[in-house]
Amino acid sequence: MKLYLVHCGFYDSDVCGGIYEFHVNFLVAAHSFEDARLRAKALPEFRTKRMHIDGLQEISSVSGFLIELREEAALNGQTVLISQKFRELAPAPTAKGEGC
Repeated sequence: MKLYLVHCGFYDSDVCGGIYEFHVNFLVAAHSFEDARLRAKALPEFRTKRMHIDGLQEISSVSGFLIELREEAALNGQTVLISQKFRELAPAPTAKGEGC
């Protein structure tokens, strides 16, 4: 199995009348690009939002480290992502005459 990033687009009618395209990336374990495409299309989120696939990438190494997938029966086919929420806004504008 190989690791694929599947870049999907969709239109959400609840946001601005559905005129703008939104995007999401899914990580998929698959044997080939075609298999990754089919596995992404089978995801509940893909079907619910009526998504389409804009692109696929096979991820074989990152920063000099090879990616090796190993099946773990205890996961029961789950995908586990560990996330850290991070948001850093630009500094607020200063009053005229302050700063540099």
